[in-house]
Amino acid sequence: TLTLRTQRHSTTLTKMAGADGDDSLYPIAVLIDELRNEDVQLRLNSIKKLSTIALALGVERTRTELLPFLTDTIYDEDEVLLALAEQLGNFTMLVGGPEYVHCLLPPLESLATVEETVVRDKAVESLRKISQEHSPVDLEVHFEPLVKRLASGDWFTSRTSACGLFSVCYPRVSSTVKAEIRQHFRTLCSDDTPMVRRAAASKLGEFAKVLELDYVKSDIISLFTALASDEQDSVRLLAVEACVSIATLLPQEDLETLVMPTLRQAAEDKSWRVRYMVADKFSELQKAVGPEITKNDLVPAFQNLLKDCEAEVRAAAANKVKEFCENLPEDNREQIIMTHILPCVKELVSDTNQHVKSALASVIMGLSTILGKDNTIEHLLPLFLAQLKDECPEVRLNIISNLDCVNEVIGIRQLSQSLLPAIVELAEDAKWRVRLAIIEYMPLLAGQLGVEFFDEKLNTLCMAWLIDHVYAIREAATCNLMKLVEKFGADWAQNTIVPKVLGMANDPNYLHRMTTLFCINALSDVCGRDITTKQMLPVVLKMSEDQVANVRFNVAKSLQKIGPVLEKITLQNQVKPVLDKLATDKDMDVKYFAHEALSGECLPYEYS
Repeated sequence: TLTLRTQRHSTTLTKMAGADGDDSLYPIAVLIDELRNEDVQLRLNSIKKLSTIALALGVERTRTELLPFLTDTIYDEDEVLLALAEQLGNFTMLVGGPEYVHCLLPPLESLATVEETVVRDKAVESLRKISQEHSPVDLEVHFEPLVKRLASGDWFTSRTSACGLFSVCYPRVSSTVKAEIRQHFRTLCSDDTPMVRRAAASKLGEFAKVLELDYVKSDIISLFTALASDEQDSVRLLAVEACVSIATLLPQEDLETLVMPTLRQAAEDKSWRVRYMVADKFSELQKAVGPEITKNDLVPAFQNLLKDCEAEVRAAAANKVKEFCENLPEDNREQIIMTHILPCVKELVSDTNQHVKSALASVIMGLSTILGKDNTIEHLLPLFLAQLKDECPEVRLNIISNLDCVNEVIGIRQLSQSLLPAIVELAEDAKWRVRLAIIEYMPLLAGQLGVEFFDEKLNTLCMAWLIDHVYAIREAATCNLMKLVEKFGADWAQNTIVPKVLGMANDPNYLHRMTTLFCINALSDVCGRDITTKQMLPVVLKMSEDQVANVRFNVAKSLQKIGPVLEKITLQNQVKPVLDKLATDKDMDVKYFAHEALSGECLPYEYS
């Protein structure tokens, strides 16, 4: 319910919108009136049109009437407040430009204190945006006091919002104000409420980036150490994220003493969530601390994460194996991988958790380009083959989808003996989604295997998919044939694919006969006019006499689809008579699609 004061504001605004008797402002008066309507949807619609209202009222009235009214309505539904917070971030020019942008602060300050997190976050986002439009003087006079009020607010909601505003105003204020801002941030980092400490920890890295280096060492490091030792693991894990930013700011000689003790502690934290965050950010940490610390500290830490007792941590670390190995110093990269990383990787290949194995399978193939041909054949190939035979389909698929990088190193032939049984097994999996996934990789495999090897080993498999009992598989198999023809050419299609497809036209199962038509639709463009006219068209025309109506109306659709490929004389002499006959069919659907084809783009109107 709106207060009397709010109702007075709304009445005043409505009167102002129609003050000059200008009928063109009546819609604006309606929008303003809807701002206090009991219907939430009407209020939401009106909020989304605030810019229209502001333009009609003008900058002065917007500042003196609309904004006070909006400030008073901040006890509305969350979705209305969210829309309002977003709108106000784009209001600078509507209140008179940067000179008056501080007028937007009161409603946004109120929004930054509400209970709903998404509304507060959007208000902070808008405040950060308009902070850039304040002059340095206005920033100190208007914006910085707002930040202080939020930082010292009674409710944790305002203090969490303040954490996101320090970094945007710090670079442009005087040294005295900077000292006050640093003090406020220090206070929030040790706040009694965990939610506030979480917010401070999440913005620690961002705040560190705008501080002078001396203050990073004297202030930020102590805050980082404290937050990384917080009793709440949700705070500690956010401190890990800040570690990346802090490490990039410090000189190499300071990292060992200022950052590494805390990072080592985080990598062995009692909470798996903190260790997970270390694993997830490991590549970024590795780049930030440099090669020497990586070799001495991060390699043992990474080994421990790969062996962690929690599957989520092992999966996160496994996902970083390739990146970690790529970023190792080149002079002893191979030795570190073979001695320290590969033994852990071998254990993960047979991990009890499928998410760990799947994460490893998505990156392990990339190690072949790092280790070279000999090491790949001797050490990695047995691991690849073990994963191709893994009971988890996702693991097998992840290996198959990354085969191209192994092919570059050792060639596909050496994988083929174990690869093909795995592909056949996937292609015949009881779950149709697994079969569907392997079809999508078939063009990639075809390009790697070459046409001769493909014909010998996989052609039969591709044709078998065309008569799968699941429609989605038959549809994907049809698309697969088109991609294979694009890769191997029309001559290959004419000799290998087309005869088998056309042979299905006589299949007792009408669904398989329809698949013939679908294949012809897909292949006509890539095979070209000659093959379509001489081999495919006669089969389509013959199928117009099929006993099943579904087949006959699909004949009409196919003739419309392949029409643009055919010559006009063929359309006139062969296609038009068949479509005319289908247009008088006893089945309504057949007649409809025949008429569609006759009037379609593929057939000139004078033929219909």
